[in-house]
Amino acid sequence: MKLLFPAQDEPELSIAPLIDMTFLLLIYFICTCSLIQPEADLGIRLPGMVAQATSVEMPDEQMIEVRENGQIFLNDREFDAAASQDLPDLLRTLRQYRAASEAAGNPALITIWVDDQAEHQRVIDVMNACAAARIKDISFAGGTE
Repeated sequence: MKLLFPAQDEPELSIAPLIDMTFLLLIYFICTCSLIQPEADLGIRLPGMVAQATSVEMPDEQMIEVRENGQIFLNDREFDAAASQDLPDLLRTLRQYRAASEAAGNPALITIWVDDQAEHQRVIDVMNACAAARIKDISFAGGTE
């Protein structure tokens, strides 16, 4: 005996429920995600200043002398060549002085003594070195000794 099956139509796929489900999932993910990730606390301790056991007596101010021939002296010690404009040795020393002054809780004070016959460019070079070392308390002295 031969069985006859009823004629079947081609099955159809309804797209409307799939689109609805896609939009619902999109709304769900938009509402639940966070766009900015919070920073995690890593618990890292950075190196800092070490407290000194004994206080170090520092002079109230440093004296920079600009001589007639272009020589630059810091507390009677000569720094850099007379032709050097960037003054790397003086800049390094001034940075160390500022750091030591901040560690001691004192302001970094600089007095620039300028010879009457000194070139103005040398004074500007010294002031640039002070600015690069982030020393802001600068005073001027002039005249003959």
